Amino acid sequence: MGRKSTKDNKNIYQLSREEAGLTRMEASGLTYLSESVIEKIEYGTSKPDPDAVVAMAKAYKKPELCNYFCSHECAIGDAYVPEVKISSLSEIVLHMLASLNSLEKQKDRLIEITVDGEITADELADFASIQKMLNRISLSADAMRLWLEKSIASGHVDEAELRRLLNEEE
Repeated sequence: MGRKSTKDNKNIYQLSREEAGLTRMEASGLTYLSESVIEKIEYGTSKPDPDAVVAMAKAYKKPELCNYFCSHECAIGDAYVPEVKISSLSEIVLHMLASLNSLEKQKDRLIEITVDGEITADELADFASIQKMLNRISLSADAMRLWLEKSIASGHVDEAELRRLLNEEE
């Protein structure tokens, strides 16, 4: 029998399983993972592979596990994938709109900087500021996508209807 966990040693995988109200046995039945593999992942004695994380994310209805894995446990993702914090839809939209409004004010400067295909020393500070705004917009878009995936997983959004609408010709 495994050791009894305490709040201090629970990782995101165990917390996610428990939030889903699943035992390791039930989680094993919903994934291809054995109970012992799930236990090793939860205790940190074994790192999950990407397929295991996808399976847990689906079984636990927690798509943000995939972003967590990529941004924290994958060497490539650690370098290139930012962690996306899931929040309410209204908070995501407000952050995105604030960033878009800031960028709107800077679009003429971005054109001036990039028109010649080079960024000179005197343009670098403005370009960096604009790049930060673009990064915030990108994170907001990722957060919205993650919010949508979570809403689909929990049954609050009809995935088939959404796909149909997204694939409609304009």
